[in-house]
Amino acid sequence: MARYSATGKRKTSIARVILTPGEGKITVNGRQFENYFPRPRLRTEVRMPLTTTGTESRYDVSANILGGGMTGQAGALRHGIAKALLTADDSLRKELRVGGFLTRDDRIKERKKAGLKSARKRPQFSKR
Repeated sequence: MARYSATGKRKTSIARVILTPGEGKITVNGRQFENYFPRPRLRTEVRMPLTTTGTESRYDVSANILGGGMTGQAGALRHGIAKALLTADDSLRKELRVGGFLTRDDRIKERKKAGLKSARKRPQFSKR
């Protein structure tokens, strides 16, 4: 039986994704996909690589996600699914690239610097 694995990342979230031939079930951290991501927007975002390539009923997705928040985890899962699809079938590269699914969204929160209130906010100037 074929197994295709990949790692997707976004912000501080990391998703380890395993694609296996099946009927389109998605499980995340041992839970059903609909229970893990209750927001419909996040569910459609995660399914985008599968629907764009027309493979939503050909593969089962099993994912283990660590770190970040709900939106970051959904982005990491989307990235991981796209990379796993690419290892399964290299002819899907153009569709995935045009959709922007292979590009990692690397925006992360900037760290707070010493002497500042936040990453860039300065303390208020006092003349006296």
